[in-house]
Amino acid sequence: MDYGMIGKIEKARRYAEEPQRITFKSLTAEFRGDNNNYTLSLADDGWHCSCPGFHAHHICPHIMTMEKLFRPMLKREPMPYAPGQNVVSDVEKAKRYADERDRIQFQTFEAIFHGENSEHHFGYANLQWHCDCDFFKSRGVCSHTMAMERILSGSLQAAPQVPVH
Repeated sequence: MDYGMIGKIEKARRYAEEPQRITFKSLTAEFRGDNNNYTLSLADDGWHCSCPGFHAHHICPHIMTMEKLFRPMLKREPMPYAPGQNVVSDVEKAKRYADERDRIQFQTFEAIFHGENSEHHFGYANLQWHCDCDFFKSRGVCSHTMAMERILSGSLQAAPQVPVH
């Protein structure tokens, strides 16, 4: 029995219940809207969305959904409503979208995990995890990545299935 791994699994379960320990530094996600798919991103300069609403108002229901779902991990103020924005409609859409998490597929993200003793930088890109902690370096998995898998359940791109012959 691998007691080291058992301990990390238990720690990941606890960490997943404490999303405020995580800070997204950047992310890219595909968002399946009612009419089209859009690309959302968060970087140092703020949010971006490929939808027409964002281009017109610099806020949209897709970003509002992300802010609602991942608020403890964003560590930033929500985007303000914009003049001319259909606020009632956008708030209603964001609320509905937040209940339909399968609309969101994370493609990449970089984050910091704030632990009891230190911070760890970790992320996801090209269907692969990375983390700077020693356990991940030796095992290719750790409590930080397992916790994030739980938090983002259903919102991570699945690895392509390899046909079995």
